[in-house]
Amino acid sequence: MSLSKFFILSVLAKRPMHGYEIAREVARISNGCCSPSEGTIYPVLKQYQSGGYVDLREENFGGRLRKVYSLTPKGRDAFKVAVDAWMEVTEGLEACRQLSLEGSASYPLLRD
Repeated sequence: MSLSKFFILSVLAKRPMHGYEIAREVARISNGCCSPSEGTIYPVLKQYQSGGYVDLREENFGGRLRKVYSLTPKGRDAFKVAVDAWMEVTEGLEACRQLSLEGSASYPLLRD
């Protein structure tokens, strides 16, 4: 799962949101590392919806209909699996960080 897709699940795990709000929140929690555009977010949301990970409802906001997305139970399960997978990646990144700071002799995970 790409980092952008992970962060979309992540923000929806907090609460239901509309597309612009999702984009803004992803940019905020990723410290700007991931700033998905509408062209990125909506295809992912459609993919998640067709897979049963996200529900869509329309709500009236100031006279306009707004699409609001929320995680389904299947989406929450997928988020938990994704967190575990990204934590494994994070451990590998931490090993690389240690290697860059101390050299490979002091960090056994990166030695051959």
